[in-house]
Amino acid sequence: MIESADRDPLPREFFDRPVLEVAPDLLGRTLRRNTDDGPIELRLSEVEAYAGAIDPGSHAFRGPTARNGVMFGPPGHAYVYFTYGMWFCLNLVCGPEGHAGGVLLRAGQILVGAELTRKRRLSARHDRELAKGPARLATALDVDRSLNGTDVCAGPEAPLSVLRGTPVEDRQVSAGPRTGVGGDGAVHPWRFWIEGDPSVSPYRAHAPRRRRT
Repeated sequence: MIESADRDPLPREFFDRPVLEVAPDLLGRTLRRNTDDGPIELRLSEVEAYAGAIDPGSHAFRGPTARNGVMFGPPGHAYVYFTYGMWFCLNLVCGPEGHAGGVLLRAGQILVGAELTRKRRLSARHDRELAKGPARLATALDVDRSLNGTDVCAGPEAPLSVLRGTPVEDRQVSAGPRTGVGGDGAVHPWRFWIEGDPSVSPYRAHAPRRRRT
């Protein structure tokens, strides 16, 4: 059972740091989602860091747009984007305002509200697959663009929040290349996960799309 001290929301100062410090420190933390049907909580097991202007793999690499504007705002907010015409992905904004940085939440273990997530993830064969991958995580937690810009530091009654949880020790954290990132951004080992955790998603290298002729 999660101890009461671990129920404290992470303060904004936690997110107001370089993204490569925040990303591994999110592992083991508790992501809370308050839905109309009840709360869902999950223990984060896998994340990826994206470092804005110095990172070709980041949505913010070429500067602010209508889509990525939240990433340039204050830290501790949610950045939600739509991908492949069908999926949403959830990120947490990090670093000082004006310097875009974000952590993609890739996977986690459902702690509370599994019965709610099963209704949204009918294809999951086991509970460990309910939030195994960024699109599955967002689907399980009923995350869409309406949550873009949500302040995750506003407290546990907010639509989204990150509780202190139980951070993992450094020796439990593994790092490697980010999933599906190509080009110059592929060289960065900025995917972090809890070694041996069954909810971690499989790694997939970038596969260039073929041009139609």
